[in-house]
Amino acid sequence: MEFHYQDMLPTKDANPEWRLITSDGISTTQVGDRTFLQIDPEVLKLVAYEAIHDISHMLRTSHLTQLRAIIDDPDASPNDRFVAIDLLKNANIAAGGVLPMCQDTGTAIISAKRGSQILTSGMDEEHLSAGIFDAFTKLNLRYSQMSPVTMWEEKNTGTNLPAQIEIYSDTKPGHENRYELLFIAKGGGSANKSFLFQETKAVLNKASFIKFLDEKLREIGTSACPPYHLSIVVGGTSAEYALKVAKYASTKYLDSMPTEGGIEGSGFRDLEMEAEVLKLTQGFGIGAQFGGKYFCHDVRVIRLPRHGASCPIAIAVSCSADRQALVKIDATGAYIEQLERDPARFLPEVTDEHLDDNVVHVDLNQPMDEIRKTLSQLPVKTRIMLSGPLIVARDLAHARILEMLDRGEPMPEYFKNHAVYYAGPAKTPKGYASGSFGPTTAGRMDAYVDRFQQEGASMVMLAKGNRSKAVTAACAEHGGFYLGSIGGPAARLAKDNIRKVEVLDFADLGMEAVWKIEVENFPAFVVVDDKGNDFFAETLRPVTLNIAVGPPA
Repeated sequence: MEFHYQDMLPTKDANPEWRLITSDGISTTQVGDRTFLQIDPEVLKLVAYEAIHDISHMLRTSHLTQLRAIIDDPDASPNDRFVAIDLLKNANIAAGGVLPMCQDTGTAIISAKRGSQILTSGMDEEHLSAGIFDAFTKLNLRYSQMSPVTMWEEKNTGTNLPAQIEIYSDTKPGHENRYELLFIAKGGGSANKSFLFQETKAVLNKASFIKFLDEKLREIGTSACPPYHLSIVVGGTSAEYALKVAKYASTKYLDSMPTEGGIEGSGFRDLEMEAEVLKLTQGFGIGAQFGGKYFCHDVRVIRLPRHGASCPIAIAVSCSADRQALVKIDATGAYIEQLERDPARFLPEVTDEHLDDNVVHVDLNQPMDEIRKTLSQLPVKTRIMLSGPLIVARDLAHARILEMLDRGEPMPEYFKNHAVYYAGPAKTPKGYASGSFGPTTAGRMDAYVDRFQQEGASMVMLAKGNRSKAVTAACAEHGGFYLGSIGGPAARLAKDNIRKVEVLDFADLGMEAVWKIEVENFPAFVVVDDKGNDFFAETLRPVTLNIAVGPPA
């Protein structure tokens, strides 16, 4: 048998509309009969800066087209359309280049392919990191990277470094003088919804596979800000490789893979299964966060070769902050994928009132008992608008307050008198009341709720995503409520709904300090009420599936 090399992820060259970044600092040099592309360090630094800037503020035209399709779909729920319009409004504000589209501006990830005839200083990771440093320190982005000082103590790096940078050789014919880079900004919400399952051959038939997905995909929930671009990878030469391919697939990076398999050992996309899985998710009822069919925009299913004794299955999502862009450097210059600069053209001529008449305005200036009395009259899924003061606190603030309680100190009065919003702001631009300020994942605070409500605090909570049964039980016992905020439109909330922001306590925690903000017509939904009703309780429960298929292969 003769040797034949086969790429496991064969793809065609991407051909988006490109924007020229620079042609300076790029030249060619001849060595014997080979032409080498020489790239100055400043070029790598500049493309990293431009990429982080663009993906923090702009989206692909295809993503915005899918959001508009939700609004135009007569089968979309009112809440689906409300979320889609809010995300389009957010995209319009973020495209101005001041407020990033999400307050969690993410971990910077670069996956690069370097041609065999590229000359650089040899310190590519350092120069790319310098560009990322410039972007995060100069733009209105958020520092989210925690450096371990000891096994248990951490400190924010204050630069959002380190980045994840991986550089591979590019063996494609004709790519000898080409440097291609995929830039991704991955926030904690969608990163936390990457899953790996070690399965066996038993799952490799349609009935078993769909049953498996019906259970596992519901567990993703809404905390990562749907509608999602969902990717599923079956197989892989290792577990970690399956996960990496799932991440790439969620960014559309592997869309040009073959759609049929063979005996050579390459992977392929299964278009039929992609349609099946999309239909499955539409039946969940979860929708674009608060009920409907648009849990996913689309699905990618990739089948890879595997060791006969292993069957890894990886699941990943790209969320409403669908942040990625390609960069290429060749002899003509350095280019970046052109993202949409005019998202306003996707907005319909409608107002929120066209979506659902059941909107209740809640005055947060009232005493907490009056706020709870108002909420107690509303069924779950009711859309509300909040106006007045909110307390903002997330992981580190909750942990510190719990330590105070354990020492016998009293619960802070502000936690009793106000609703609490789980969030952390990005930097505030000059002339703005707030930086991008969207909700974080509620589930991370679940362990605190019962104890805090026993102290008369956290009686009304506001965040994104589903809560545990323990939170529902605590709300039923203590008379509390959990309100769902739309995950994704952090820029719109900052510009249109947040009027004042001030640090109230624990200033040393930086963006995780306790803040007090004033909001106006801040959109939310009743998710958990004081009677033990939970909107997500039904939508996250698997259903019995009846699928007629032949015997397992």
